[in-house]
Amino acid sequence: MRFVGIDPATQTAVVALDEDGNPVLEVTFRGKGKDVKGGISPEQRMSLEDQLYNVLKPEDVILKEGVANGSQMLITTAKIHGGLEGMITRKGLTFEEIAPLAVKKYVDVQSWIGEPGSKVLLKGKAKKEAMAVAALKHFGYENPSHDIVDAYIIAKICEAIYRVRNGRPMDSYPLYQHEVIWSIIDPEAYKEYEITKKKKPKKTNTRPGKPAAAGSHTHLKEQQFLF
Repeated sequence: MRFVGIDPATQTAVVALDEDGNPVLEVTFRGKGKDVKGGISPEQRMSLEDQLYNVLKPEDVILKEGVANGSQMLITTAKIHGGLEGMITRKGLTFEEIAPLAVKKYVDVQSWIGEPGSKVLLKGKAKKEAMAVAALKHFGYENPSHDIVDAYIIAKICEAIYRVRNGRPMDSYPLYQHEVIWSIIDPEAYKEYEITKKKKPKKTNTRPGKPAAAGSHTHLKEQQFLF
């Protein structure tokens, strides 16, 4: 059995961990064929799918990153993801998905950085470098390929999900990791938890800790003023 993390893209990264959580496969592959400006050709997509098919094994437990919201190449991205998912299924395997934001959250990388009022979205090279630093901090793992680093983190999440499903307490993980694991194992319960967490106490017209009458500023006619 292996824990497999897949980071789909025109250059797809795959990392597989053994049962002890150690990397036994760290690979990236790009589809072979004629380049298409701003996209991927059918030949390249089929090549990408075939390469993934060839590295998967019968007992793999798989977690793949899902499509990012607001992707600038949504059609190309959707084609790549759909093709790779088809190949996983053709191999006789199943998979689960994790949102890109959840992958960052698992290693405590924030989406927005900077001071309040002047925060900027973490993206591009800065995002990849932050993920590399986080992988080293959390797992002692480093790799010159940022794509492989991302796939490694996804594989570690895959491993954690498996461990929890097989008896490891979810609370043994830091809260931010706990929440990511929970969101995949029981998405409906986690959704309710998120709703509850975001709710703010309703404001009332009463003064805290006092009855409504005591919090009123209206004086009765018979009431004598002491000031």
